[in-house]
Amino acid sequence: MTVVTLGREALRVALLVGAPMLVAGAVVGLIVSVLQVATSIQDVTITFIPKIVACGLTLLIALPWMIRMLTTFTRQIFQMISTITP
Repeated sequence: MTVVTLGREALRVALLVGAPMLVAGAVVGLIVSVLQVATSIQDVTITFIPKIVACGLTLLIALPWMIRMLTTFTRQIFQMISTITP
């Protein structure tokens, strides 16, 4: 595995691990923004609580999968390191 391949795989894993919470925050932010426009409530702080709750719930649901992805990637790196001969 070359350095470029390793870097590409690291970026892929990072994007996959971060995507569920980013998507949940974006969707909840969009929904809250639409509700704010519909009700003419223009308070900036209203969006934070639903986003935090959505990200927390998403983290609880997706955490086993995230840990599995990260441990698999870490094992691959350690296996690759053990095959390198000086």
